[in-house]
Amino acid sequence: MRMAKDTKPRLRKKYEDEIVEKLLPEYKIKNKLAAPKVMKVAVNMGLGEAVKNKEVLDLAREDLAKITGQKPSTQLARISVASFGVRAGNPVGLKVTLRGDRMYDFLDRFFSIVLPRLRDFRGVPLDSFDKNGNYSFGVREHTVFPEIELGKLGSKGLEITIVTNIDDVDMSKRLLELMGMPFVKDDLG
Repeated sequence: MRMAKDTKPRLRKKYEDEIVEKLLPEYKIKNKLAAPKVMKVAVNMGLGEAVKNKEVLDLAREDLAKITGQKPSTQLARISVASFGVRAGNPVGLKVTLRGDRMYDFLDRFFSIVLPRLRDFRGVPLDSFDKNGNYSFGVREHTVFPEIELGKLGSKGLEITIVTNIDDVDMSKRLLELMGMPFVKDDLG
């Protein structure tokens, strides 16, 4: 993707040059290393039908690798569930954990290209933060990513979790807002 080794992803450069400088005085943080930051991004895809059709797993693995730029790991069922036809040890999903430059590249593409492509998109909800300041977001169709060819797999859902190093939801929201995440605007005035 990037040509030279010394070039940083656009979002990482923005974070280091602009966002940290805004957050330090805003939250009265004295040390730059104590600034809020995104630690990792976890991308998950559930594939219940992979139990009956192994080709689905291979196609989904290929698509998720295109989306994230990293080979996904296969998640196996922990317990058997007879009503779903799942036995312990069967593949039921895929997972990718992104860190470093790949994480910043993914977030940049996700905020600026993918989210605006969602149908009737008005912003991501504010109530998807957990008590630890992490944000989880579901995408119903993985085909909104420009790397994906339509028709091979159909559309599968993705769950994207952005993990931060802070336990304050307001500070985490402000960090993601400055990074470019489009939150729902309040229509109250």
